[in-house]
Amino acid sequence: MNIIKEFKTFAMRGNVVDMAIGIVIGGAFTKIVNSLVNDIIMPPLGLLIDGKDFTKFKIILSQAVENENGEIIKQAVSINYGVIINTTVNFLIIAATVFMFIKIMNQMKRKEEAKPTAPAAPPSPSNEEKLLSEIRDLLKK
Repeated sequence: MNIIKEFKTFAMRGNVVDMAIGIVIGGAFTKIVNSLVNDIIMPPLGLLIDGKDFTKFKIILSQAVENENGEIIKQAVSINYGVIINTTVNFLIIAATVFMFIKIMNQMKRKEEAKPTAPAAPPSPSNEEKLLSEIRDLLKK
């Protein structure tokens, strides 16, 4: 039972919960970036290179082997460098987005730290100081 309590304490720490939320949001963000790259960025780039899809770029090391019925017996072996191009573009977009997000957060943090703070009100006198002030005032009279 001690291990279960220890795990519960670990899992319920703020950092672990924040990390879990970040992973879920990151997964959703990855889908958005993949769609952005595959559906918006890569088609115009493919058009610039004669309408080809980057994911289809590959170097075939050995051809597929088919039987007389046209069924593939042995798959082709290829180096799919177009997929790496796609993945690299995905990474660059994610890295740039995260960089911009962190840059904005740091600017906001610097602005918050640079705000002048109102001078602290002087502390109210203690009971002893009040009594001493009263005694002083009485002695003056």
